[in-house]
Amino acid sequence: MGSHPSKNPTEQPSTAINIQYTTDLSSYEDACRLDTDLQSFDTTLQARTSHVLNTLTAGVEVRAVSFDSLKQVTECLLDMNQEVVKVILECKEDIWKTQELFELVQEYFENSLQTLDFCTALENCLKRARNSQLLILVALQYFEEEEEEDGVGRGGNRYTRTLEELKKFKAAGDPFTGEFFEAYQSVYKQQMQMLEKLQLRRNRLDKKLKHVRAWRKVSSVIFAATLAAVLICSVVAAAMAAPPVAAALTAATSVPLGSMGKWIDSLFKKYEDAVKGQKEIISSMQVGTHVAIKDLDNIRVLIDRLEIEIESLLQNAEFAISEESVKIGIEEMKKKLGVFMKYVEDLGVQADTCSRDIVKARTVVLQRIIRQPNH
Repeated sequence: MGSHPSKNPTEQPSTAINIQYTTDLSSYEDACRLDTDLQSFDTTLQARTSHVLNTLTAGVEVRAVSFDSLKQVTECLLDMNQEVVKVILECKEDIWKTQELFELVQEYFENSLQTLDFCTALENCLKRARNSQLLILVALQYFEEEEEEDGVGRGGNRYTRTLEELKKFKAAGDPFTGEFFEAYQSVYKQQMQMLEKLQLRRNRLDKKLKHVRAWRKVSSVIFAATLAAVLICSVVAAAMAAPPVAAALTAATSVPLGSMGKWIDSLFKKYEDAVKGQKEIISSMQVGTHVAIKDLDNIRVLIDRLEIEIESLLQNAEFAISEESVKIGIEEMKKKLGVFMKYVEDLGVQADTCSRDIVKARTVVLQRIIRQPNH
Protein backbone atom coordinates (compact mmCIF):
# COMPACT_ATOMS: atom_id res chain seq x y z
CA MET A 1 0.00 0.00 0.00
CA GLY A 2 2.15 2.95 1.21
CA SER A 3 2.03 5.69 -1.37
CA HIS A 4 1.12 3.34 -4.20
CA PRO A 5 -2.30 3.68 -5.77
CA SER A 6 -4.87 1.15 -4.63
CA LYS A 7 -5.43 -1.78 -6.96
CA ASN A 8 -9.00 -2.15 -5.78
CA PRO A 9 -11.09 -0.79 -8.69
CA THR A 10 -13.89 0.31 -6.35
CA GLU A 11 -11.78 2.33 -3.94
CA GLN A 12 -10.76 5.24 -6.15
CA PRO A 13 -14.23 5.95 -7.61
CA SER A 14 -15.80 5.78 -4.14
CA THR A 15 -13.19 8.14 -2.74
CA ALA A 16 -13.68 10.52 -5.66
CA ILE A 17 -17.41 10.43 -5.19
CA ASN A 18 -17.13 11.14 -1.47
CA ILE A 19 -14.83 14.11 -2.05
CA GLN A 20 -16.54 15.51 -5.14
CA TYR A 21 -20.15 15.21 -4.06
CA THR A 22 -20.05 15.94 -0.31
CA THR A 23 -21.64 19.35 -0.84
CA ASP A 24 -24.15 18.04 -3.39
CA LEU A 25 -25.14 15.15 -1.12
CA SER A 26 -25.65 17.54 1.77
CA SER A 27 -27.83 19.71 -0.44
CA TYR A 28 -29.74 16.67 -1.61
CA GLU A 29 -30.36 15.56 1.98
CA ASP A 30 -31.68 19.03 2.84
CA ALA A 31 -34.00 18.90 -0.15
CA CYS A 32 -35.29 15.49 0.94
CA ARG A 33 -36.13 16.78 4.39
CA LEU A 34 -38.19 19.62 2.89
CA ASP A 35 -40.00 17.71 0.13
CA THR A 36 -42.21 14.68 0.80
CA ASP A 37 -42.20 13.64 -2.86
CA LEU A 38 -38.42 13.70 -2.91
CA GLN A 39 -38.41 11.67 0.32
CA SER A 40 -40.54 9.03 -1.39
CA PHE A 41 -38.25 8.97 -4.42
CA ASP A 42 -35.18 8.71 -2.18
CA THR A 43 -36.68 5.83 -0.20
CA THR A 44 -37.43 3.92 -3.41
CA LEU A 45 -33.99 4.70 -4.81
CA GLN A 46 -32.22 3.53 -1.66
CA ALA A 47 -34.25 0.32 -1.52
CA ARG A 48 -33.51 -0.57 -5.14
CA THR A 49 -29.85 0.35 -4.89
CA SER A 50 -29.38 -1.62 -1.66
CA HIS A 51 -31.11 -4.64 -3.15
CA VAL A 52 -28.86 -4.63 -6.19
CA LEU A 53 -25.70 -4.09 -4.15
CA ASN A 54 -26.63 -6.92 -1.77
CA THR A 55 -27.25 -9.18 -4.73
CA LEU A 56 -23.89 -8.29 -6.19
CA THR A 57 -22.04 -8.95 -2.92
CA ALA A 58 -22.04 -12.69 -3.49
CA GLY A 59 -20.79 -12.17 -7.00
CA VAL A 60 -17.86 -10.10 -5.75
CA GLU A 61 -16.86 -12.85 -3.31
CA VAL A 62 -16.64 -15.47 -6.05
CA ARG A 63 -15.18 -13.02 -8.59
CA ALA A 64 -18.15 -13.50 -10.89
CA VAL A 65 -21.56 -12.04 -11.64
CA SER A 66 -24.50 -14.23 -12.56
CA PHE A 67 -26.91 -13.50 -15.39
CA ASP A 68 -29.69 -12.93 -12.83
CA SER A 69 -27.56 -10.36 -11.02
CA LEU A 70 -26.89 -8.43 -14.24
CA LYS A 71 -30.58 -8.60 -15.05
CA GLN A 72 -31.42 -7.06 -11.67
CA VAL A 73 -28.83 -4.31 -12.24
CA THR A 74 -30.35 -3.50 -15.62
CA GLU A 75 -33.89 -3.48 -14.25
CA CYS A 76 -32.85 -1.26 -11.36
CA LEU A 77 -31.22 1.29 -13.67
CA LEU A 78 -34.25 1.28 -15.96
CA ASP A 79 -36.55 1.74 -12.97
CA MET A 80 -34.48 4.67 -11.73
CA ASN A 81 -34.53 6.26 -15.17
CA GLN A 82 -38.29 5.86 -15.31
CA GLU A 83 -38.64 7.56 -11.91
CA VAL A 84 -36.58 10.49 -13.20
CA VAL A 85 -38.68 10.73 -16.37
CA LYS A 86 -41.87 10.65 -14.32
CA VAL A 87 -40.78 13.59 -12.16
CA ILE A 88 -39.63 15.60 -15.19
CA LEU A 89 -42.88 15.05 -17.07
CA GLU A 90 -44.94 16.04 -14.03
CA CYS A 91 -42.97 19.28 -13.65
CA LYS A 92 -42.65 20.17 -17.33
CA GLU A 93 -43.49 23.84 -17.99
CA ASP A 94 -42.47 26.06 -20.89
CA ILE A 95 -41.49 29.54 -19.76
CA TRP A 96 -39.88 30.71 -22.94
CA LYS A 97 -42.99 30.96 -25.13
CA THR A 98 -44.48 34.32 -24.17
CA GLN A 99 -46.80 35.06 -27.10
CA GLU A 100 -49.71 35.42 -24.68
CA LEU A 101 -47.83 38.07 -22.70
CA PHE A 102 -46.95 39.90 -25.91
CA GLU A 103 -50.60 39.96 -26.93
CA LEU A 104 -51.66 41.12 -23.46
CA VAL A 105 -49.21 44.02 -23.59
CA GLN A 106 -50.48 44.99 -27.04
CA GLU A 107 -54.08 44.88 -25.81
CA TYR A 108 -53.18 46.90 -22.72
CA PHE A 109 -51.64 49.70 -24.76
CA GLU A 110 -54.54 49.67 -27.22
CA ASN A 111 -57.05 49.92 -24.36
CA SER A 112 -55.12 52.76 -22.77
CA LEU A 113 -55.14 54.67 -26.06
CA GLN A 114 -58.90 54.24 -26.36
CA THR A 115 -59.31 55.43 -22.77
CA LEU A 116 -57.24 58.51 -23.62
CA ASP A 117 -59.55 59.09 -26.59
CA PHE A 118 -62.49 58.88 -24.18
CA CYS A 119 -60.85 61.50 -21.96
CA THR A 120 -60.59 63.75 -25.03
CA ALA A 121 -64.30 63.18 -25.72
CA LEU A 122 -65.02 64.06 -22.09
CA GLU A 123 -63.10 67.31 -22.47
CA ASN A 124 -65.24 68.17 -25.50
CA CYS A 125 -68.37 67.56 -23.44
CA LEU A 126 -67.01 69.78 -20.69
CA LYS A 127 -66.37 72.54 -23.22
CA ARG A 128 -70.05 72.40 -24.18
CA ALA A 129 -70.98 72.41 -20.48
CA ARG A 130 -68.84 75.50 -19.92
CA ASN A 131 -70.47 77.18 -22.91
CA SER A 132 -73.88 76.43 -21.36
CA GLN A 133 -72.58 77.86 -18.11
CA LEU A 134 -71.64 81.09 -19.91
CA LEU A 135 -75.10 81.29 -21.48
CA ILE A 136 -76.65 81.08 -18.01
CA LEU A 137 -74.29 83.74 -16.66
CA VAL A 138 -75.14 86.06 -19.57
CA ALA A 139 -78.87 85.41 -19.03
CA LEU A 140 -78.48 86.34 -15.34
CA GLN A 141 -76.61 89.49 -16.30
CA TYR A 142 -79.29 90.51 -18.78
CA PHE A 143 -81.99 89.74 -16.23
CA GLU A 144 -80.44 92.19 -13.72
CA GLU A 145 -80.14 94.87 -16.38
CA GLU A 146 -83.68 94.37 -17.67
CA GLU A 147 -85.05 94.41 -14.12
CA GLU A 148 -83.50 97.84 -13.60
CA GLU A 149 -84.75 99.07 -16.97
CA ASP A 150 -88.27 97.88 -16.16
CA GLY A 151 -88.07 99.65 -12.82
CA VAL A 152 -87.48 103.02 -14.49
CA GLY A 153 -90.41 102.63 -16.83
CA ARG A 154 -88.76 101.10 -19.90
CA GLY A 155 -91.95 99.50 -21.09
CA GLY A 156 -92.24 97.28 -24.15
CA ASN A 157 -91.24 93.61 -24.12
CA ARG A 158 -89.77 92.59 -20.81
CA TYR A 159 -86.71 90.32 -20.45
CA THR A 160 -86.16 90.02 -24.20
CA ARG A 161 -82.42 89.47 -24.00
CA THR A 162 -82.75 87.24 -20.94
CA LEU A 163 -85.19 84.98 -22.72
CA GLU A 164 -83.00 84.90 -25.81
CA GLU A 165 -80.04 83.56 -23.80
CA LEU A 166 -82.25 81.07 -21.97
CA LYS A 167 -83.51 79.76 -25.31
CA LYS A 168 -79.89 79.35 -26.47
CA PHE A 169 -79.15 77.41 -23.29
CA LYS A 170 -82.19 75.22 -23.81
CA ALA A 171 -81.25 74.62 -27.46
CA ALA A 172 -77.71 73.59 -26.44
CA GLY A 173 -79.28 70.82 -24.35
CA ASP A 174 -77.33 68.12 -22.52
CA PRO A 175 -73.60 68.32 -23.31
CA PHE A 176 -73.27 64.55 -22.74
CA THR A 177 -74.53 62.74 -25.84
CA GLY A 178 -75.59 59.14 -26.29
CA GLU A 179 -72.38 58.44 -28.22
CA PHE A 180 -70.37 59.69 -25.27
CA PHE A 181 -72.05 57.26 -22.87
CA GLU A 182 -71.53 54.43 -25.36
CA ALA A 183 -67.82 55.29 -25.48
CA TYR A 184 -67.70 55.26 -21.69
CA GLN A 185 -69.34 51.83 -21.47
CA SER A 186 -66.96 50.50 -24.13
CA VAL A 187 -63.72 51.64 -22.46
CA TYR A 188 -64.97 50.61 -19.01
CA LYS A 189 -65.82 47.13 -20.26
CA GLN A 190 -62.42 46.84 -21.95
CA GLN A 191 -60.62 47.81 -18.75
CA MET A 192 -62.59 45.28 -16.69
CA GLN A 193 -61.87 42.51 -19.20
CA MET A 194 -58.22 43.51 -19.26
CA LEU A 195 -58.06 43.27 -15.47
CA GLU A 196 -59.56 39.79 -15.58
CA LYS A 197 -57.08 38.59 -18.21
CA LEU A 198 -54.16 40.03 -16.28
CA GLN A 199 -55.29 38.28 -13.10
CA LEU A 200 -55.55 34.94 -14.90
CA ARG A 201 -52.09 35.40 -16.36
CA ARG A 202 -50.68 36.37 -12.97
CA ASN A 203 -52.19 33.27 -11.38
CA ARG A 204 -50.43 31.11 -13.96
CA LEU A 205 -47.13 32.91 -13.34
CA ASP A 206 -47.53 32.35 -9.60
CA LYS A 207 -47.90 28.64 -10.31
CA LYS A 208 -44.80 28.68 -12.49
CA LEU A 209 -42.80 30.27 -9.69
CA LYS A 210 -43.92 27.43 -7.44
CA HIS A 211 -42.76 25.00 -10.10
CA VAL A 212 -39.22 26.30 -9.76
CA ARG A 213 -39.08 24.29 -6.54
CA ALA A 214 -40.33 21.29 -8.46
CA TRP A 215 -37.53 21.71 -11.00
CA ARG A 216 -35.02 21.85 -8.17
CA LYS A 217 -36.50 18.56 -7.04
CA VAL A 218 -35.85 17.24 -10.54
CA SER A 219 -32.23 18.34 -10.21
CA SER A 220 -31.93 16.44 -6.93
CA VAL A 221 -33.59 13.38 -8.47
CA ILE A 222 -31.20 13.37 -11.42
CA PHE A 223 -28.21 13.81 -9.13
CA ALA A 224 -29.24 10.98 -6.79
CA ALA A 225 -30.20 8.59 -9.62
CA THR A 226 -26.96 9.27 -11.51
CA LEU A 227 -24.86 8.81 -8.39
CA ALA A 228 -26.61 5.53 -7.58
CA ALA A 229 -26.14 4.30 -11.16
CA VAL A 230 -22.42 5.12 -11.07
CA LEU A 231 -22.05 3.34 -7.74
CA ILE A 232 -23.85 0.22 -8.99
CA CYS A 233 -21.85 0.14 -12.20
CA SER A 234 -18.61 0.50 -10.21
CA VAL A 235 -19.54 -2.55 -8.11
CA VAL A 236 -20.43 -4.49 -11.26
CA ALA A 237 -17.05 -3.64 -12.73
CA ALA A 238 -15.33 -4.85 -9.58
CA ALA A 239 -17.31 -8.09 -9.58
CA MET A 240 -16.46 -8.75 -13.21
CA ALA A 241 -12.80 -7.85 -12.59
CA ALA A 242 -12.60 -6.41 -16.06
CA PRO A 243 -9.81 -3.79 -16.03
CA PRO A 244 -10.92 -1.99 -19.24
CA VAL A 245 -14.48 -1.64 -17.94
CA ALA A 246 -13.26 -0.60 -14.51
CA ALA A 247 -11.01 2.01 -16.08
CA ALA A 248 -13.88 3.33 -18.19
CA LEU A 249 -16.15 3.59 -15.15
CA THR A 250 -13.38 5.27 -13.18
CA ALA A 251 -13.16 7.86 -15.94
CA ALA A 252 -16.95 8.21 -15.94
CA THR A 253 -17.05 8.87 -12.19
CA SER A 254 -14.49 11.61 -12.67
CA VAL A 255 -16.92 13.55 -14.87
CA PRO A 256 -17.75 16.75 -12.94
CA LEU A 257 -21.43 16.29 -12.28
CA GLY A 258 -21.11 19.27 -9.98
CA SER A 259 -20.50 21.42 -13.07
CA MET A 260 -23.69 20.06 -14.56
CA GLY A 261 -25.42 20.94 -11.32
CA LYS A 262 -24.22 24.52 -11.63
CA TRP A 263 -25.44 24.60 -15.22
CA ILE A 264 -28.85 23.32 -14.15
CA ASP A 265 -28.94 25.91 -11.38
CA SER A 266 -28.19 28.61 -13.94
CA LEU A 267 -31.17 27.39 -15.98
CA PHE A 268 -33.31 27.57 -12.84
CA LYS A 269 -32.12 31.14 -12.30
CA LYS A 270 -32.98 32.12 -15.88
CA TYR A 271 -36.32 30.38 -15.56
CA GLU A 272 -37.13 32.16 -12.31
CA ASP A 273 -35.91 35.54 -13.59
CA ALA A 274 -38.03 35.16 -16.73
CA VAL A 275 -41.16 34.36 -14.72
CA LYS A 276 -40.51 37.19 -12.27
CA GLY A 277 -39.89 39.57 -15.16
CA GLN A 278 -43.21 38.64 -16.75
CA LYS A 279 -44.95 38.94 -13.39
CA GLU A 280 -43.45 42.39 -12.90
CA ILE A 281 -44.85 43.53 -16.24
CA ILE A 282 -48.23 41.99 -15.46
CA SER A 283 -48.26 43.68 -12.04
CA SER A 284 -47.51 47.06 -13.62
CA MET A 285 -50.37 46.62 -16.09
CA GLN A 286 -52.66 45.51 -13.26
CA VAL A 287 -51.89 48.64 -11.25
CA GLY A 288 -52.44 50.84 -14.31
CA THR A 289 -55.74 49.10 -15.08
CA HIS A 290 -56.93 49.36 -11.46
CA VAL A 291 -56.19 53.09 -11.45
CA ALA A 292 -57.93 53.60 -14.80
CA ILE A 293 -61.06 51.79 -13.57
CA LYS A 294 -61.08 53.86 -10.38
CA ASP A 295 -60.72 57.06 -12.41
CA LEU A 296 -63.56 55.99 -14.69
CA ASP A 297 -65.75 55.22 -11.67
CA ASN A 298 -65.07 58.69 -10.28
CA ILE A 299 -65.84 60.24 -13.65
CA ARG A 300 -69.15 58.39 -13.83
CA VAL A 301 -70.17 59.59 -10.35
CA LEU A 302 -69.39 63.21 -11.25
CA ILE A 303 -71.18 62.94 -14.60
CA ASP A 304 -74.29 61.57 -12.90
CA ARG A 305 -74.29 64.48 -10.46
CA LEU A 306 -73.73 67.00 -13.25
CA GLU A 307 -76.49 65.41 -15.33
CA ILE A 308 -78.94 65.97 -12.48
CA GLU A 309 -77.97 69.64 -12.26
CA ILE A 310 -78.17 70.12 -16.04
CA GLU A 311 -81.61 68.53 -16.18
CA SER A 312 -82.80 70.79 -13.36
CA LEU A 313 -81.39 73.91 -15.06
CA LEU A 314 -83.04 72.98 -18.37
CA GLN A 315 -86.39 72.55 -16.60
CA ASN A 316 -85.97 75.96 -14.93
CA ALA A 317 -85.09 77.52 -18.29
CA GLU A 318 -88.18 75.95 -19.84
CA PHE A 319 -90.25 77.31 -16.99
CA ALA A 320 -88.67 80.80 -17.29
CA ILE A 321 -89.23 81.11 -21.03
CA SER A 322 -92.84 81.92 -20.21
CA GLU A 323 -92.51 85.65 -19.55
CA GLU A 324 -94.72 85.54 -16.51
CA SER A 325 -92.37 82.99 -14.90
CA VAL A 326 -88.98 84.56 -15.71
CA LYS A 327 -88.31 85.79 -12.20
CA ILE A 328 -89.11 82.47 -10.57
CA GLY A 329 -87.09 80.50 -13.13
CA ILE A 330 -84.10 82.82 -12.88
CA GLU A 331 -84.08 82.69 -9.08
CA GLU A 332 -84.04 78.88 -9.17
CA MET A 333 -81.22 78.89 -11.71
CA LYS A 334 -79.19 81.24 -9.50
CA LYS A 335 -79.44 78.74 -6.65
CA LYS A 336 -78.27 75.82 -8.78
CA LEU A 337 -75.59 77.56 -10.84
CA GLY A 338 -72.92 77.36 -8.12
CA VAL A 339 -73.30 73.59 -7.75
CA PHE A 340 -73.33 73.18 -11.55
CA MET A 341 -70.10 75.17 -11.91
CA LYS A 342 -68.43 73.16 -9.13
CA TYR A 343 -69.32 69.83 -10.74
CA VAL A 344 -68.02 71.02 -14.11
CA GLU A 345 -64.74 72.03 -12.46
CA ASP A 346 -64.46 68.78 -10.50
CA LEU A 347 -65.13 66.73 -13.61
CA GLY A 348 -62.48 68.66 -15.52
CA VAL A 349 -59.93 67.91 -12.79
CA GLN A 350 -60.89 64.22 -12.79
CA ALA A 351 -60.62 64.00 -16.59
CA ASP A 352 -57.12 65.51 -16.38
CA THR A 353 -56.20 63.09 -13.58
CA CYS A 354 -57.39 60.13 -15.63
CA SER A 355 -55.31 61.19 -18.65
CA ARG A 356 -52.19 61.70 -16.55
CA ASP A 357 -52.64 58.38 -14.76
CA ILE A 358 -52.95 56.51 -18.06
CA VAL A 359 -49.87 58.16 -19.54
CA LYS A 360 -47.89 57.45 -16.36
CA ALA A 361 -49.00 53.80 -16.30
CA ARG A 362 -48.01 53.34 -19.96
CA THR A 363 -44.59 54.78 -19.18
CA VAL A 364 -44.08 52.46 -16.20
CA VAL A 365 -45.01 49.37 -18.25
CA LEU A 366 -42.64 50.40 -21.03
CA GLN A 367 -39.83 50.87 -18.51
CA ARG A 368 -40.49 47.41 -17.09
CA ILE A 369 -40.34 45.89 -20.58
CA ILE A 370 -37.13 47.71 -21.45
CA ARG A 371 -35.47 46.49 -18.26
CA GLN A 372 -36.24 42.84 -19.00
CA PRO A 373 -33.24 40.88 -20.34
CA ASN A 374 -33.57 38.81 -23.49
CA HIS A 375 -33.94 35.12 -22.68
